[in-house]
Amino acid sequence: MMGELKRRRFVGLGSGIAFTAAAGGGLATAPAALAAVGTGRAHKAARAADASAGVAVTPADARYPDLISGNNQRWTSSPDKVVLPRSTAEVVAAVQEAVTAGKRLSVCGGGHCFEDFVFNADIQININMGLLNAVTFDTSTNAFKVGAGATLLDVYEALYEGWGVTIPGGICHSVGVGGHVTGGGYGNLSRQYGLTVDHLHAVEVVVVDAAGTARAVVAARDSSDASLRDLFWAHTGGGGGSFGVVTAFWFRTPGSTGEPGALLPKAPSKIFLTLAGWPWEKVTEDGFGRLVDYWGTWFEQHNTPGTTAGSLYSWLMLNHRDSGSMGAVVQLDGSLPDAPSVLSDFLAGLDQALGLHSATVRHDGVLDSQYTSTRLLPWLRGTKYIGAISPTQLDPTTRGCHKSAHLRARTPQRQIDAMYAHLTSTDGPSTMTGIVLSASGGRISTVSSTATAVAQRDAIMKANFESRWYDKADDAKNVGWIREAFGAVYGDTGGVPVPGDVTDGCYINYPDGDLSDPAFNTSSVPWHDLYWKQNYARLQQVKAAWDPGDVFRHRQSIRLP
Repeated sequence: MMGELKRRRFVGLGSGIAFTAAAGGGLATAPAALAAVGTGRAHKAARAADASAGVAVTPADARYPDLISGNNQRWTSSPDKVVLPRSTAEVVAAVQEAVTAGKRLSVCGGGHCFEDFVFNADIQININMGLLNAVTFDTSTNAFKVGAGATLLDVYEALYEGWGVTIPGGICHSVGVGGHVTGGGYGNLSRQYGLTVDHLHAVEVVVVDAAGTARAVVAARDSSDASLRDLFWAHTGGGGGSFGVVTAFWFRTPGSTGEPGALLPKAPSKIFLTLAGWPWEKVTEDGFGRLVDYWGTWFEQHNTPGTTAGSLYSWLMLNHRDSGSMGAVVQLDGSLPDAPSVLSDFLAGLDQALGLHSATVRHDGVLDSQYTSTRLLPWLRGTKYIGAISPTQLDPTTRGCHKSAHLRARTPQRQIDAMYAHLTSTDGPSTMTGIVLSASGGRISTVSSTATAVAQRDAIMKANFESRWYDKADDAKNVGWIREAFGAVYGDTGGVPVPGDVTDGCYINYPDGDLSDPAFNTSSVPWHDLYWKQNYARLQQVKAAWDPGDVFRHRQSIRLP
C-alpha cells in the first residue's frame, strides 16, 4: 500500500495558495464535423450552444457583481455591460459594437489575471468567454478544438476521458485556457512533454482591420499565408489582449498522425505524487541555503529531455516563516524507467540538505520520511487532487500581488541570502506570502527561443514572489513586502531579473505592472524585453498587421511599432 499523506499546510504553488493535505489523502473536491466528448460543463455547453443566444449583463442585472472582477479582488471594473457570447459570430458582433461606439473593451477567460489588464476603470464592454467552453474533436482539421472559455479542468477531463490524451497545462483547475495558452502554458507535465503551445495547431481570432471592421480568422501553424502564420506564432507566448479575441484553439502535436488518441501526448496511467513539509522551527539559515541550492542544482544537472529525471517536476514553496512551514510538491510519471529510485533520490536530497534525517524506504522502493509522503495515483485523480487541496487556490475573494523570474542556473548565494532575510522578516505580511520555485527545462528546452513567442526556452526554473490576503487595508503591507523582496533578490541588476547567465527575464502569465515603472525597474532593460527578449520586435510587426488601430490593449500589451 502507498503511504498515507500526512496533514500538512503549504503556501504557494504558483498562484498564492495555502493547502492542507488531509490524512489519508482524501480528495477535496457544434457543426456536424465536430464530435463532442467530455464531462462536466464542457460537453453540456456543447449541447446547449445551438439552443440559446449569448447573454448581455448590465448593471441592473443580479449577475453583474459576479462578472466585474476576477480572482484577484484588487482589480474591479464597472463596464456598461458584460457580454457572454455562445458563438464566434456573437464575439464579432460584440467587438464591432465596441469599435463602432469607440468604447474600451477587455476579454475575460478564467479570471486569473494577476494584474488589472481585464478589470479596470476604463473598461466599458467586457467580453466574458465562459460560455464558449466546449471541448470537441474536429474531423475537418484532425485536431482537438477547445473553446476559449474552457477551464483547464474542462480540457483535462474531456481529453482524457474521451481519448486518453492531454496537454501539458497548469495545475490550477479554474484557470481559463485563453490566457494560459497564449502566454505559453507551463505545468506538471511540461518537462516530460513541453509547453502547452508546443502542441497548439491553430487559433480562431476575432480581429479588427484598419477600417474598423471586425472579423474572425483562423491562423494555423501550417497556414499557407505567411501573415496568418505570424498571427498563429504571436499566440504561442505573446500573451493575451494584444491582437484580438481568441474564440477557439485547436491542438495536435506537430508530426503526429492517425487516430485522435495518437495526436496528443498520452496522459500517464499513474503518477507518483509527493507532498513534503518542513516546520520553520527546524529550518536553520544554513539549511535553508542548502535546500534552495540543492533544488536548483538538481534541476540544473538533471535536464536531459526524454529521461526519467528530466521528466520529474517539482514546486518548492518557500513560505514566509509566519506561515509555520515550507513545502514541496513533486510529480513523476510512474511508468517511466526506475521512477521510484529517481524520485527517492531526489526526495532524500531535500531532507538531507535541511539536515533532517528520518527517511525510510517502502517496499515499492519509494522514500517516505517524517517530512515527505508519496502516493501512486491515477493521473486524472492525482491532477484533480493536487489542484483542489488548497483552501485559497480557487478562492475568488482574495487580493494578491505577484512577481516572476526565469532562471537559467541555480540560485546564487547572494540571492538566497536575500530570500532568507525577507522570508524571516518580522514585518508581518500575510501568512499566504512567499517565494515559489517551479521546475522548467527538460522537453521545454528542445524548442528554439524563436520558434514560438516564448523566449526563455533554456531556463531550468521559474520563481514566483507572491502574497494573498483578504482585507483592502492590508494592501500596502503585502504589496510592499513583495516589492522589497523582489527588488532585494535582483538588486544587482536594477531590481529585476535581467536576462543573463543566471536570470532570464519574467513570465508574461505572471504579469507585473511594476516592470514598466522606473521606480521599481532601474535597469536599462524595458519591461517588454523582460517578457519576450528578442521576440518583441516580431510581436510588434504582428500587432501592426492585425490590430493597426490598437483596439486590443492594456497596460502591458504589445505596442505598435
